[in-house]
Amino acid sequence: MIRYADINDFNILNSYDKHINAQELKNAIHQNRIYVMHIENKFIGWLRYNLFWDNMPFLNVLYLLEDYRGKGYGTVLIDFWERKMSEKNYGAVLTSTLSNEQAQFFYRKNGYVDCGSLLLPGEPLEIIMLKQLKEES
Repeated sequence: MIRYADINDFNILNSYDKHINAQELKNAIHQNRIYVMHIENKFIGWLRYNLFWDNMPFLNVLYLLEDYRGKGYGTVLIDFWERKMSEKNYGAVLTSTLSNEQAQFFYRKNGYVDCGSLLLPGEPLEIIMLKQLKEES
């Protein structure tokens, strides 16, 4: 089951998601920008996004607990999110991953293409990836 996170999910999300401070996490929950995934009523992961340039969905975090990785749940969660973004009339979505992470291969397998990069001091190259959800007219 996939659903919007609610404030009852705050503690578990806050315990795992170290890429966002507590107040911003609460804001994301209230803005319906986090989806949580459960299998047999057990929390197994989440997806958090925001809007890049205030008009394009940008997937910030797709995270599955260790025991649920490599079993297709990530693809189910990202497909769900992409459908929801398409229903909201967004034509494309973005994400990024470090060049030294395996996630780049997951995203490419799921239809994302490299569209840019960012190089911060002391960090590996950040690959920006795009997926078209609708045909461009």
